[in-house]
Amino acid sequence: MEKPTFREALWFWFRLGWISFGGPAGQVAIMHSFLVEKKKWISESRFIHALNYCMLLPGPEAQQLVTYTGWLLHGIRGGLVAGILFILPSMFILLALSVAYVLYGKIAWVAALFDGLKPAVVAIVALALMKIGKKSLLSPFHYLVAIGAFVAIFFLQVPFPLIILSAILLALLLGKYFPGVLASGKHSSNGHPTTDESGYYLSKHSGVVKGHWPLWKIVLMLGCFLVLWFLPFLLLYMGENGPFWKPFIWFFTKAALVTFGGAYAVLPYVAQVSVEKFHWLSSMEMLDGLALGETTPGPLIMVLAFVGFMAAWNLLGNSLMMAGMGLLVTVYYTFLPCFMFVFAGAPFIEKTRDNPLIKKTLGIVTAAVVGVVLNLSVYLLISVVFTQGKPGTSVQWFDVCWILISFFVLYKNKAGMIWWLLISGVAGIAWYFLTK
Repeated sequence: MEKPTFREALWFWFRLGWISFGGPAGQVAIMHSFLVEKKKWISESRFIHALNYCMLLPGPEAQQLVTYTGWLLHGIRGGLVAGILFILPSMFILLALSVAYVLYGKIAWVAALFDGLKPAVVAIVALALMKIGKKSLLSPFHYLVAIGAFVAIFFLQVPFPLIILSAILLALLLGKYFPGVLASGKHSSNGHPTTDESGYYLSKHSGVVKGHWPLWKIVLMLGCFLVLWFLPFLLLYMGENGPFWKPFIWFFTKAALVTFGGAYAVLPYVAQVSVEKFHWLSSMEMLDGLALGETTPGPLIMVLAFVGFMAAWNLLGNSLMMAGMGLLVTVYYTFLPCFMFVFAGAPFIEKTRDNPLIKKTLGIVTAAVVGVVLNLSVYLLISVVFTQGKPGTSVQWFDVCWILISFFVLYKNKAGMIWWLLISGVAGIAWYFLTK
């Protein structure tokens, strides 16, 4: 198999950014179908190896897998093009939707449309919880970790980053002193297949790609990323809205560095801080942003861009220019670490194949993520079902019924998520006019 040309890869990365609906699972499936099955640019074992590393990283694994694969094929320029083109379409679409939201979201029928979307989003998050749990909870110990994570974040208000760091530390300690505890009770399907890979450009037979980087080159790369982080921060901090931008940038940088497990895992942390601490937006606006994020291609973590848009809109004088800048700054600081992790770590990870400690650590972290996503499900359920978003207030029975209907349709009938969100929006408008 000949190496794909840069132009051929560029065209695929461009198309992928516009068709990557369905969250991380759907995006990884699209990449697998094209890269492994159709074009044979990368074999199954190399694809799984890259995916395992990206799942260990904080940040959206699908976007990092795209960046990693682009790097494998065409070096740093290939990784940059692949990673940037994966997020640009969703950024522009979400910017347009966010502008429409703040300008027209208070219109009754538009608000009714979002009222229909919200219960469907609750069902989607519940389904994501089931899928993650089915793949992640492989032993009684994994269940204990998930329960402990839920109790810690829901009842004890333990910060999300601390939960993830504790899970990593627990996995490392157990891996060293009690390795039997981490053994899975079910058969794991993460092993590399033994099928013939001779027809692929990159396979288990093609050797290590750029597997050795001198220390000075790693230091130089990290220095470049620090400069890229600091310069925009300095320019914004020295402006007239410096007191707003300082905590804003720090918050999204921190969120980017601890988003293990994807968007569903980090959203409780984002909601906890942006809604309850900084008061950048309300819990219902947060839910509206999640609904918008579900309808756009690209990584679901792009929901953070809506949070940044609303924060700048609400705190900087309802200015579309400042709100747009808030969205762009959020995207920049959310995805900058993703490129750093891939470019700095991929050369070393290319030397590893099926490291058992890494896999077991990932298993414990993912189990903790299940508990955090359960917290998000409960948080959204309470916000939607009860009139004032608090238990004890009156129940909104339309939302209860539509959550159940959505769950049944999406789970049993395997309905397309985008189509069902459109139907849910229409249902919300219909319910508004029926009860008007």
